[in-house]
Amino acid sequence: MSSPLDPIIRRHLQWMEPIPTDVQPVLRRLEGVRAALFDIYGTLLISASGDVEASQEAARGAAFTAALAAAGVDFRGDAQQGVQCLWDQIAEEHRQASRAGIEYPEVDLVQVWRQTLVRLAGEGLAAPRAGSFTPGSGGPGGPSDGDLQRLACEYEMRVNPVWPMPGARQCLEKLQAAGLLLGLISNAQFLTLDLWRLLLEADAGGFEFDQQLQYYSYQYGRAKPGTELYELAAKGLAERGIGTAEVVYIGNDMLKDILPAGAVGFRTALFAGDARSLRRRENDLRVSGVVPDLVITELSDLPACIG
Repeated sequence: MSSPLDPIIRRHLQWMEPIPTDVQPVLRRLEGVRAALFDIYGTLLISASGDVEASQEAARGAAFTAALAAAGVDFRGDAQQGVQCLWDQIAEEHRQASRAGIEYPEVDLVQVWRQTLVRLAGEGLAAPRAGSFTPGSGGPGGPSDGDLQRLACEYEMRVNPVWPMPGARQCLEKLQAAGLLLGLISNAQFLTLDLWRLLLEADAGGFEFDQQLQYYSYQYGRAKPGTELYELAAKGLAERGIGTAEVVYIGNDMLKDILPAGAVGFRTALFAGDARSLRRRENDLRVSGVVPDLVITELSDLPACIG
């Protein structure tokens, strides 16, 4: 199933390979597993943002102006000023959600970009070129959700290149062949769905993430390490007769993945195969005493443990 974002994604793909870690695998057989739920960024997909540093702020500015240009928006401001406007909007939406009692809020990038363009236009810094936006779909001269998705995708693919984690597709195929249900719990945005579909070649068959077991933070306004997405998954699985002890969650972050997954009763596997994205959080008291059931440095090792 193709998407209007596919050409943008393909144009910005960059080959990457994992950076090895010094972590020793902890592999053993976990019996009775009926479902495997995965994180996406840093686990199934290599994510370049795993090692973003302050020195790369200039690159973000260049990405901001290039994304606007690609989307047909003329920008007359300073690049870093534009990036700051984007970050300010994200921070404001986080503040609003926090005031509403959400501990770990997530934004919807479509709305973030909509408000960012409104602010930049109001300051005389940005204006769409004639014919850039879909006629009539976003109000007089305004962008539609599709326009904003393309703009957000142009930016995200520049600042956070991704590539399949070695062995990801083969791992998923083996787990499905063994009869496991497959699902996703991820801090993610709308374009994430197209990313994993394209990069893991999901349309070619061989594996399928269950439509009822996909939980993306932007859809719920709540992010990891909050437990809400995990609780939703546990409830959905329970309705199908699958208990939490029959589920393994695989992720690369002790705080955002292993801690909350374990808190709802899932068994856990820490993916420690890429130094970019591995987050052991050794100095974080919140994960003190938290021990994953498995530690894997190659996705190819997982089926023998749970399949």
